[in-house]
Amino acid sequence: MKKLKGFTLAEILITLAIIGIVAAITLPSLLVNVNEKAWDAQKKALHARLAQAIGQMNTLGGYGTYTEDESGTATVDTAAESFILDALSKVYKINNVCGPDKLSSCGIPSKITSLNATSEITFPTKISELNAKLLNGKHASGEDGDVADTKAAAFETVNGESIAVFYNPLCSSDTSVNHYAQNKMCVNFVYDLNGSEGPNQVGKDVGFITAFGNKNAVVVAPIPYSADYSSQVSQYTATSGEVDAPTACKTMGEDLRLPDRDEIASLFVNAPLIDLGESTNYYWSSSVVSIGTSGFGWHQYFGDGGRGRDTRSLKDSVRCIRK
Repeated sequence: MKKLKGFTLAEILITLAIIGIVAAITLPSLLVNVNEKAWDAQKKALHARLAQAIGQMNTLGGYGTYTEDESGTATVDTAAESFILDALSKVYKINNVCGPDKLSSCGIPSKITSLNATSEITFPTKISELNAKLLNGKHASGEDGDVADTKAAAFETVNGESIAVFYNPLCSSDTSVNHYAQNKMCVNFVYDLNGSEGPNQVGKDVGFITAFGNKNAVVVAPIPYSADYSSQVSQYTATSGEVDAPTACKTMGEDLRLPDRDEIASLFVNAPLIDLGESTNYYWSSSVVSIGTSGFGWHQYFGDGGRGRDTRSLKDSVRCIRK
């Protein structure tokens, strides 16, 4: 009789153990990649919906009431909640609205982790907690527009996102000139895609969307990379053998690009969330000055919120965002 060959029980058990070990090593990273791709798609869809809604509003400023006493302490503050109820809800489907001091009722987590997981952040409840530098230059710009230190309100979407609203009712209508990013910011949304469920980390399920200008608002939703380029570079006019800002982003990753001037301003607004709260660097944008000064480009100062134009050959820092 012909003798049949097969595997012994020991060989089968060893094989299964090896498969289990390989799966234990590879599955977590595969699941992370799947989650990140799903989050990225959800972020882009949320940005598109909010941008469309805000585009239907005639103005963003002026909703609610905000008054301060002589010490600068708010005595009446209905701004953010009023913006949601009286403006946003008219053009955007909202499930639930939560006023100041009740953010958790809309699924806003009490703590979030910063972009690089270097610190755990108590979720901000007003503009000065989002970024204390947003109150720098309140009256220094010489433009129409100011900054009110309003309390955040929140809402839940029909898709399950929890969104905190940081609203400045005094924002400027002009986003085109120099000076400061602060008073051009009308609304900053900090969202959690799955409510208080984990991981509650910026760059994963937590992100932000910013609207600049109370008329014809520009709405941006940059997804920041976790580190600056290794050295300061010029905006576009690199000399032979040197790297310029757009190329710097490409060398760091094919899925990265240089943010435009409103996207880099959004990164400033949310600097503590992306571990740049203490930065005093100038950062290049991809935007150039088109009126009479072709040799100039736009950059953002993270020290005090100043945004301005300078020669494109100047060496500034680079923080890329994902495409």
